[in-house]
Amino acid sequence: MKIGIDCRMYSSRFTGIGRYVYELTENLFRTDSQNEYVLFFNEPEFAHFSPPNERVKKVLVNAPHYSLAEQIKFLHLLNKEKLDLMHFTHFNAPIFYKKPSVVTIHDLTLSFYPGKKMSSPIYRLAYQLTIKSAVKKAKKIIAVSLNTKKDLQNLFESADDKISVIYEGVHEKFQPLRDESDQKKLSEAKQKFKLDKPYLLYTGVWRSHKNLPNLLQAFHILKNDYGFDGYLVITGRKDPVYAPEIEQKAVTLKLEDDVIFTGLVEEKDLVPLYTGALAYVFPSFYEGFGLPPLEAMQCGVPVIASNTSSIPEICGKDNAIFFDPEDPQNMAEKIFEVTSQKSLREKLIANGLQRVKQFSWKKMTEATLEVYKEALS
Repeated sequence: MKIGIDCRMYSSRFTGIGRYVYELTENLFRTDSQNEYVLFFNEPEFAHFSPPNERVKKVLVNAPHYSLAEQIKFLHLLNKEKLDLMHFTHFNAPIFYKKPSVVTIHDLTLSFYPGKKMSSPIYRLAYQLTIKSAVKKAKKIIAVSLNTKKDLQNLFESADDKISVIYEGVHEKFQPLRDESDQKKLSEAKQKFKLDKPYLLYTGVWRSHKNLPNLLQAFHILKNDYGFDGYLVITGRKDPVYAPEIEQKAVTLKLEDDVIFTGLVEEKDLVPLYTGALAYVFPSFYEGFGLPPLEAMQCGVPVIASNTSSIPEICGKDNAIFFDPEDPQNMAEKIFEVTSQKSLREKLIANGLQRVKQFSWKKMTEATLEVYKEALS
């Protein structure tokens, strides 16, 4: 087969869809010695990527999502390659592409939590048309969780009988820091971010469905009602649309000295930050899969997370403590439960380290190859 893969979101950094595309392609090149692959990139990823063998070709697209170039230029390049199968790794596909395709749906966040960005009626219409078209035309749909499958079935009638649930994996780089050199990395990270007390950690983007204002409110309760003496570390780029509300919330609650906004963290600091945390807190209202809790588990950190969407499914009921993300008081109670009980933390760490063994990028890739075969059978 000659298979196309949309790599416009490709990234080796530890971020959602970018990581998915990176791991999928890396593992395909290692495990599949029969098919040819055409990878469609935007810059700068196009320039940085080197095809590993003669069966892999890269094509420069430079078509942003929801753009006219996506619908015209990308479509032209797809047709030019005469593919047997195209894998759209996100639902943003040219509406008039007619050849066999597979689409991965990571979540339906924009259907439930559209947020403040690109909220114009034109953008909303573009989103609805694009995702509806991708779901309807795809021979097979990959959903990254049972929860995403259920959401697809509820929103799109055409999706019902062609969905395969394929879980994502966790990179082996996420590990507890145990030896002497690892302890040095941990010490350097704590020094860099001025972490001289225990801390709770959140990693991820700053968007409305991530629920950071309620996390700050819960942290305020934790400090004032439960006497927690430590920091809340919030990583991620300060999104200009959401940052003012979040930073102002910290000021209003008088948490400026207790909440540390790190900005986007370098990869070398990410594992030490995870490993050094007293607990990892994941307050999202909605997730299609949710990699960070699994990354925390693999680093040997107890997880406290929302009881909504795919999060309990992915974490597993005995491997994390769950709270109602709408209720900061409940969130604070559960965080205190974990931070104040050493035996509970140890149990969650042990269970979490077992849980993550069920998630593998290699298994994800093998299952995806089977979907390719089914799509063309």
